[in-house]
Amino acid sequence: MLLSASKKTGKGGFKHKHANLRHILTKKATKRKRHLRPKAMVSKGDLGLVIACLPYA
Repeated sequence: MLLSASKKTGKGGFKHKHANLRHILTKKATKRKRHLRPKAMVSKGDLGLVIACLPYA
């Protein structure tokens, strides 16, 4: 998870971009790439780490 690309939501959660969508995309299925496109929410287990790394977000 790339912390600098995380964005805080209105309710205090964080959104992040999925991994595996930067390079070597020809061997990956179109469905896989399509499902990796939207942002995902940071899980509850990782939320404390993200808040500690981004104190001013």
